[in-house]
Amino acid sequence: MIQGAEAIVDRSEFLGRKALVKTRPGKSYRLPEIDAHIRNIRTRNEARIMRDARNAGVRTPCIYDIDLKECSITMEYIEGRSIKDVLDEEPERADEICVKIGEAVAKLHSAKVCHGDLTTSNMILEDDQVCLIDFSMGCANAELEDIGVDLRLLERAFSSAHVGLEDSFGKLMETYYSHVSDPKAVKRKLTDIKNRCRYT
Repeated sequence: MIQGAEAIVDRSEFLGRKALVKTRPGKSYRLPEIDAHIRNIRTRNEARIMRDARNAGVRTPCIYDIDLKECSITMEYIEGRSIKDVLDEEPERADEICVKIGEAVAKLHSAKVCHGDLTTSNMILEDDQVCLIDFSMGCANAELEDIGVDLRLLERAFSSAHVGLEDSFGKLMETYYSHVSDPKAVKRKLTDIKNRCRYT
């Protein structure tokens, strides 16, 4: 079992297949009616964003079942390794993996979907394919600002978790810009966000 800030993830089985069940437990500090409403909306939202990402060609876990009463999502168990671990243990593969990350994120953003917590801990390498997980902070119908923030988070997370792989991150961004639908607008927005952070 993994206990997160707002959800619990348990291993399970669904129709004979390995699965994970992500459940949003109630919060005692909220009124029961409000709490149920918030958890319900967040569960629906996460499932919708995962669906939109898959429709855009991004590998995500398949959703097997949604229980809105329990505020849980039963999804495919992805066989693979955390990309954070792969980069830590096999830095010689960094360029190859970063190109794949760039392609996946470009597909996501071109479909106006943001992940909300783009770190290599939320990516799994499955048979040389990048699978994005944990869309609990994501959004659909993303604006350019959302996309810029997503990229800035990825950049900051990468620089703190993978010191020495700056050139590989450069390849990630180069690949991203060659695949995203409006690279010039995204570059301008990312520069704007960096400049804002610099002077606040």
